[in-house]
Amino acid sequence: MDEKLVTIAQFDDYIGAEMAKQLLEDFGIKAIVGGANASNVYAGVPAVEGPVLQVFESKADEARKILEENKTNDEAPQIPEEEQEGD
Repeated sequence: MDEKLVTIAQFDDYIGAEMAKQLLEDFGIKAIVGGANASNVYAGVPAVEGPVLQVFESKADEARKILEENKTNDEAPQIPEEEQEGD
């Protein structure tokens, strides 16, 4: 499968990203957390963004919907700006 990975959310910390990944996997959507090591090593450095959650492009809309329906106020993911414009 040569399907492209897309970023569907960005998090402030690794734990929130991993929790969202597990939620998606509970719904049968494979996901990966990227950038977690940089944000852990360089926490608080403005130039380093937090971890991102990525899924296959064909599952992106479904994954965003699941995250939106299951978000809590303290762990709400940040949707990348380019994704917001396309909705």
